[in-house]
Amino acid sequence: MSHPEITLILPAFNEAATIRATIAEIVGYFEARGSVYEIIVAADGQDGTREISGELAQANPAIHVIGQKERRGKGRGIREAVAIARGEYVGYADADNKVPIQEYGKVEPWLRQGYEAVIGSRTLQKSLVERSQPVYRRIGSSAFNAFVRSFIGLDGITDTQCGFKFFARPAAVELFRRQRIDGYMFDVEILALARRLGYRVKQVPVRWRDDGDSRLELVRGNLRNVIDILKIRLTQERL
Repeated sequence: MSHPEITLILPAFNEAATIRATIAEIVGYFEARGSVYEIIVAADGQDGTREISGELAQANPAIHVIGQKERRGKGRGIREAVAIARGEYVGYADADNKVPIQEYGKVEPWLRQGYEAVIGSRTLQKSLVERSQPVYRRIGSSAFNAFVRSFIGLDGITDTQCGFKFFARPAAVELFRRQRIDGYMFDVEILALARRLGYRVKQVPVRWRDDGDSRLELVRGNLRNVIDILKIRLTQERL
C-alpha cells in the first residue's frame, strides 16, 4: 500500500447509529479526490460501534480499528491512534460528523504551506453553524472557553473544542507523545503544547452542526474538565 497522504482519526463512543454513514462519506470524499488515505477508528464501548467499524475494515484495508470495551477517554483514543498513524498529515474529526469532511479542503492548503497545526473554528467571521446548540449550552461554552483561554494562555484561539484538527505528522507525533489528558480537555492540552513548542497554529472557519447529544454530563463533566484544566496549567508551569 502506498504511503498515505492523510490519516484521519475518528474517536467514537456509542456511535453505532452514525459510524457507518460517517465512514462512507469520508471514504467517498477521499477517493473522489484521488487521495491515498488512512482512517483509524478509535472506538471504545460495547454498543457495536467497534464491530461495525471492523466489518468495514475487512472490506477496505485503508480502515483500521482500535479500542476497548471500557470507556477510556477521547484524548487517550486519539493518542493511541496517532502512535500508529502513517499519513503525511494526521488529523481527527468527530465520528458523528459535526464537521463535514468536505471542510478538509479548507485545511489542506495551510498544511501544504507548512503550518504545523490547522484547526477548525466555529467562531470566525466565515464560520457557518448550520444547527446551533441550545442557548444554555452556548452560554456555558462561551464562558468556559473564555476561562480556558485566559487561564491557559491561548489568546487568539477562539475555539479550542471544535473536533476538527489536523497536523503535519512530525508535529502530531511530538504533541501526542507529550499529551496526557484522557478526557475532552485534551484539545486544550494539545494547543497549549503547540504554543510551548513554537508551532504555528492556523484557524480556519468551518461548517458545523450540533447533533443534540444528550449524553454529555453538564455538571459532572464540567467538574472533570476544570480539574483537567488545572492539571494542564500545572504541567505548563513545570516545563
